Amino acid sequence: MGTEAPVFNQLNLIVRDMAKTVAFYRLFGLHIEAEPGSQHVSVHFPNGVLLDFDSVEFVPMWDSGWNGATGGSTILGYSMTSREAVDDRYSTLTQAGYVGRQQPFDAFWGARYAIVEDPDGNGVGLMSGIDAECRVWPPKPPPPGP
Repeated sequence: MGTEAPVFNQLNLIVRDMAKTVAFYRLFGLHIEAEPGSQHVSVHFPNGVLLDFDSVEFVPMWDSGWNGATGGSTILGYSMTSREAVDDRYSTLTQAGYVGRQQPFDAFWGARYAIVEDPDGNGVGLMSGIDAECRVWPPKPPPPGP
């Protein structure tokens, strides 16, 4: 094995309905250029990381071992500019009908945190910056989701 460390540069999500996925992530606030009927869509972040969406119909073109699973056990973490931004984005998404998995709360590590599910059930974590004065120990469970 070589000594060069791998560099994370891409996250690929397999989606059941591309139009619903694109609509969710646009409402979330990502800039997405996608033609109607696209089977593959890439979101380019300023740090060089790619978030790719591939339809279930397209996956066999690049993954012959795919077992057909989509969503549910992934949390995509996004930093938000403030504690209020977490609450605002959570409210915008849940009012649009998306599932709130974890309502916003002041987490023990000092950030405001919430989770909303995308159309395939992937968790999308919203987290403010960490404020050392808001840290608490021992951790207490967050309030239940809605």
